[in-house]
Amino acid sequence: MRVIEVSSKELYTNVLSRNIQELVIDADSMVLGRLASIVAKLALMNIKIHVVNVEKAVLTGDKNRVIEGYKLLFNVKTHKNPYRHAIHRPRNPVTLFKKTVKNMLPKHNWRGVEALKNIKAYIDIPSSFQEKDVVKIVDISIYNREAEKYITLAELAKALGWHQKV
Repeated sequence: MRVIEVSSKELYTNVLSRNIQELVIDADSMVLGRLASIVAKLALMNIKIHVVNVEKAVLTGDKNRVIEGYKLLFNVKTHKNPYRHAIHRPRNPVTLFKKTVKNMLPKHNWRGVEALKNIKAYIDIPSSFQEKDVVKIVDISIYNREAEKYITLAELAKALGWHQKV
């Protein structure tokens, strides 16, 4: 596995100039929202994207505040019958990431549906991607920011009730 470090602008120009159809992105220590917006933009260009190490993506902010913000969504009930049950909310890192990307895609358009089909997210690095080049986007890394408070997606998922199967 070879890691290629690029900025987001270099990534867009390389994808367009080299006519790349498939891309493997490493989410380790990347800010979730910035990574999701780049992935959504690339998916709208009809590129198949595989995001590995998605559980190591980070959310900036105080740990307790981020967790409580996500837990507030569990108390929201349906309009149809609010006494019956709540809306299903994602708890594992892959579905949390895909839900974040889905909210950045066109909702009432076939382009958004097709773009979401082009995105795959994985916990750790699968063995099928060991021989492929992995892209690491440098300018959205947590190390480039002065954020002292952050939480990984795995920590958030565990706080929401996710149990990792080994």
